[in-house]
Amino acid sequence: MKDSNSPRSETRSNALWGTSSRGGDTRSNAMWGRSGRRANALWGRGGRGLVLGIVATLTIAVPLGATASSKGNGNSGGNKTFIAPGLLEGAKNNPNQKIHVIIQSSAGASDAKAKLKGLGGDVRKELGLIGAVAVDVTAGKLASLQKQDGLTITADAPIKLSGNANFSTDMWPYESGNARNWGTPGHPAPDTPTIAIVDSGIDANRADFDGGARVLPQVNLASRTPNSPGDGRGHGTFVASIAAGSAPGHAGASPNSRLLMIDVMDDSGTALTSDVIAACGYILQNKTALNIRVANFSLHSGAKNHFYNDPLDRAVEKLWFNGVFVVAASGNYGNPNGPSGVMFAPGNDPFVMTVGAVDLGNSIKPNDDKAAPWSAWGYTEDGFRKPELGAPGRYMTGAVPMSATLAAERPDHIVAPGYMELSGTSFAAPVVAGTAAQMLARHPSWSPDQLKGALMLTAKPLPQAVNGSSGVGELNAARAATYPGTPPNPNKSLRSFLVQDPSGALTFNAASWNDTVKANASWGDASWGDASWGSNAVSDNAITDVGVPYLLDPVQEALAAAELGLTIGPDGTVGVSTAPTPLLP
Repeated sequence: MKDSNSPRSETRSNALWGTSSRGGDTRSNAMWGRSGRRANALWGRGGRGLVLGIVATLTIAVPLGATASSKGNGNSGGNKTFIAPGLLEGAKNNPNQKIHVIIQSSAGASDAKAKLKGLGGDVRKELGLIGAVAVDVTAGKLASLQKQDGLTITADAPIKLSGNANFSTDMWPYESGNARNWGTPGHPAPDTPTIAIVDSGIDANRADFDGGARVLPQVNLASRTPNSPGDGRGHGTFVASIAAGSAPGHAGASPNSRLLMIDVMDDSGTALTSDVIAACGYILQNKTALNIRVANFSLHSGAKNHFYNDPLDRAVEKLWFNGVFVVAASGNYGNPNGPSGVMFAPGNDPFVMTVGAVDLGNSIKPNDDKAAPWSAWGYTEDGFRKPELGAPGRYMTGAVPMSATLAAERPDHIVAPGYMELSGTSFAAPVVAGTAAQMLARHPSWSPDQLKGALMLTAKPLPQAVNGSSGVGELNAARAATYPGTPPNPNKSLRSFLVQDPSGALTFNAASWNDTVKANASWGDASWGDASWGSNAVSDNAITDVGVPYLLDPVQEALAAAELGLTIGPDGTVGVSTAPTPLLP
């Protein structure tokens, strides 16, 4: 695979979709194949049990995900069972094949198990966090499950992985403002909460993590093998060093943060969706004991679903609603000629903070910065504009164990023993995760919604970037950490659709959401970004174009901008009109 620093000649290998050509890119398509013969990666060729891929956001591997019908074959908001598009069709062709699926039930995991009785399904893992079970079931049994009520059945898709005194030889900590949050020997930075990183593991006993002093015992939830101790892939160590590295010359965004690494990847950088969901459950169960307030997901699914159907989206929402700030990479399947959309969980979820990669150019000023050409952006399947924010993600230097498969695959990217230079939204996300930890050190009472609002409100405009390609702008970590007062809530309109489930936990009411969409002619089947919520946007103190379904007219937009301390240029770019705030200790 070619590095996507040269996007026009890059090769994109996609396990679901087949060979095609667009804009000079070559995509190896296992679904249709070179002869046009259908060979879906879930069903394989000749009945071999391959599965849908969740792809890492490394630019050295830039797969694109599956296409699903926006109509599907059911409505998760009602009692009718929903089965992800493609599963039933594959079952007709391969009825005797065992497949990996996640079965969610509106009545909980025990109900899902009960409805499997007599069908011969093997429950591999209970996912109580989202009322689901991970099951190996004979494909021909899906038709029987469709006759049950209240189920949502999706593929258990493999997930593949789409800097003494703090200083860095890279430019990004200084341009992004992260360096101002590091503190000094005389004025050290305040204590931060723990950052959980769901990835491929970590090489903890190195200077980047103070010899392991800041790394909690690693949690291994990976089902796939081989999975070497520590970090056999290398991706997790790289991500962790960007979020919280502390080695001289290689400081990360939050060098004093504790890290919890949850290993869900095998040595090739592949995991199952159910393992990532299990990681969310572990974070939620231990968030108080381990003081986990931030979770980083530098990965994305290869299966396209609506966010209210997708089990991984539901899992990260559980974290968000319970006070854990979720940061997700937008993905590396972007198109330099226009928006690609952001189609895959968890980056497609409207609640979480989705981050795109910014190419910093050649100066420390944002005047020559723009979105990296492979950084995914645009609308989600459900019409939300993503990402919300851009952060440095191109030509990043990070820690990688030299025994890792990543180092073996790309020896030309090794810049020093134990360090590589790589690009990707995988590495933009932990910049924001580390920033969020520093923000919580100074504002421990802030909710995830408030963190998201402060990050967006303080973002720097990118005059050279295409409008929307880096969200509202580029990360300004110092201003975000010192934002005075109470930040606006960009998710306020969405929160009206939250209800309590029987256990008392908050959950998204898909039925109410779908009924509201169907009843509103301005939404219909069009992108919600083209709908207008009028004066609600101003009264809610929301930020325009941040993933909430409205687009104000110019007058309303100007009023909202003035209220929020923003400026909106003639081309629609959003800037900050308020004076910079002083750095807090």
